[in-house]
Amino acid sequence: MHGGGLELALVFLLAAVIAVPVFRRFGLGAVLGYLAAGVTLGPYGLRFVANAEPVLTAAEIGVVMLLFVIGLELSPARLRVMRKPIFGAGGAQVVLSTLAIGGATMLAGMAWQPALVIGMGLAFSSTAIGLQLLSERKAMTSDHGRLAFAILLFQDLAAIPLLAAIPLLGRAGAVDAELGWNEVVKALGAIAAVVIGGRVLLRHVFRIVARAQMPEVFTGAALLVVLGTAWIMQNAGLSAGLGAFLAGVLLADSEYRHELEAQIDPFKGLLLGLFFMAVGMSIDLTRVLSEPLLITGMTIALLAVKFAILYAVGGFAGGLDRRESLRLGAVLALGGEFAFVIFNEGVKAGLVDDPTRDRLVAAVGMSMALTPLAVIAISRLLSTVPRKEPRAFDTIPNDQPEVLIAGFGRFGQIVARMLLAQRTRFIAIEHSADQVDFVRRFGNPVYYGDPAKAELLRSCGADQVKVFVIAIDGMEENLRTVETIRRLYPDATVFARARDRRHAWELMDLGARAIRETFYSSLKMGEKVLVELGIPEDVARGHAEQFRDHDARLLRAQYLIRDDEDALLQSTQDARRELEELFNADSGSGVLNEIADATRMDLASVDEEE
Repeated sequence: MHGGGLELALVFLLAAVIAVPVFRRFGLGAVLGYLAAGVTLGPYGLRFVANAEPVLTAAEIGVVMLLFVIGLELSPARLRVMRKPIFGAGGAQVVLSTLAIGGATMLAGMAWQPALVIGMGLAFSSTAIGLQLLSERKAMTSDHGRLAFAILLFQDLAAIPLLAAIPLLGRAGAVDAELGWNEVVKALGAIAAVVIGGRVLLRHVFRIVARAQMPEVFTGAALLVVLGTAWIMQNAGLSAGLGAFLAGVLLADSEYRHELEAQIDPFKGLLLGLFFMAVGMSIDLTRVLSEPLLITGMTIALLAVKFAILYAVGGFAGGLDRRESLRLGAVLALGGEFAFVIFNEGVKAGLVDDPTRDRLVAAVGMSMALTPLAVIAISRLLSTVPRKEPRAFDTIPNDQPEVLIAGFGRFGQIVARMLLAQRTRFIAIEHSADQVDFVRRFGNPVYYGDPAKAELLRSCGADQVKVFVIAIDGMEENLRTVETIRRLYPDATVFARARDRRHAWELMDLGARAIRETFYSSLKMGEKVLVELGIPEDVARGHAEQFRDHDARLLRAQYLIRDDEDALLQSTQDARRELEELFNADSGSGVLNEIADATRMDLASVDEEE
């Protein structure tokens, strides 16, 4: 293309706007869209760009920003919580895949340095495509979805030392160069300077910038930190991305983390897309098309090897059953975006030649295109295979508990902890087997079962229970359990978790005492906000108590007219006016009592007529 930079930018943006939505529409992901656009525009396509090298060099800033954002998300606290699946399953997957693929590469005649780069580059999976497939199938919270996220997180971590080591491997593998101690010291000194300087200076810098209250200055400071740390590492002979990653980790626990991510994310998205387009431009299509069998064989081998390793890791290190392990393998057997970065770094370091890089990139791209099809195939296959019988309900001892808690999630656990503090005997029934296994580790008397089953309630001594606590999140299961308890034990005291007002009214119909799950926490937050705004604590507490009493009367009054939409709307408007009067005058009973009294009189007159 002979036009200037403006024309080139317009072509890039137009290609991205057209290609990416089309590829996403067919479930192939944005990365493939960018690659296809790059291939089309590049010197081996329509030749809008005759030389892809300058574009690739400039677009590498997108990779640097990606690594900075990854660092922002990897706070030490988060790593501690997820350390077992991340470092156990994730580490096993990366090590085994690297050894298998790298070993095969060495058998093909390569030295250990390029074999290590290729093996680890192909061990990575596409974070963007993998998470998108899980999200589309609502599988992020499934067993294989959680383990897939942990493995991808470890891969992000593992990419950092590899990117840092590639230039050193290149020098160590060169015939006419030796890896001197001065270069090692220089690299370690650069890392220490970024870590120590960043921990001492970065928060102070952003605190000063934030006080200026100028968004453009904050954006400039964020870009300066990212590119500055990248420049330091690059001058030390290491990967520029390592510096950006370290800066992100140092700021992961800071109060500026979310603002930094918001400022960097738009630049990261555009430049990373440009990077993938530049990678596509650099693929020699004539060479790839001249070796279709080789590229296809490499793709199938990559998918087969990684699928087998992921299946084994899911079962042994991740504790998944066979069905979940198959789903894990289907989602993560593909190659990843980091492979493009790693192979390009390998070319720069002299470890990988251009033809090999083109073949590897083509194989990774084909694996990305085939993965959505593989996920669909595995899902259909598993749908035809009958599931194993579900786990049988536990045998629950009858030790005369005083309280029965149905549902042992966050809501039920808080109630249970208060009972434990008072040494009150309780028993909990939870319908999720995974949740039961998890909370039993901490010594809680929790049993697997359906609390809406009459036989189970009788077996655990529900006839001796003084209070039932229904803490189930699902509204239908919640109501069904209350109905069963009310039918079996009509005089029992039942406290039930309610999601909203209408759910509360349905529970009230069944004679349960409804506790709205967000009401009291919202009320407490409102009280804290008033105090923060300068209202004395006793006055704010009094306002909160007034609002609680007012809302309780409103709930009861609207319960009597809940089927009359017009009356509900009018009562809400009247209640709002009464609340204003209540806060202004700290007195008065308002119109709510009038609504309730009038409704009771109407009901009484109807009863008399009958």
